Amino acid sequence: MKLKYYVLHVIHMKKKELFAIRGIEEETYVKFREKAVSKRLRVGEALTLAMKEWLEKEEKREKVNPSNLLKIKPFDWGPGTERTSEEIDEILYGGKR
Repeated sequence: MKLKYYVLHVIHMKKKELFAIRGIEEETYVKFREKAVSKRLRVGEALTLAMKEWLEKEEKREKVNPSNLLKIKPFDWGPGTERTSEEIDEILYGGKR
């Protein structure tokens, strides 16, 4: 994995600002740049879109409420699965207790 140092120009609030980003994989950057160009976007614009999308996904992930697990209702897995829970316990914890 070859890392390079790329300098990206980003337009922000009608001012041209310069941001330096280290540690970008060269192959990933080249593919990202090609995709941005094919969509008629500047690399800075495409990167901004990617960062916004990633932030939105992270915000949604943080909103998961673990107490929702308590709302799951049991269901029948069908014939032949009567001992499934015990079999899983035997695999995970070894042998019968």
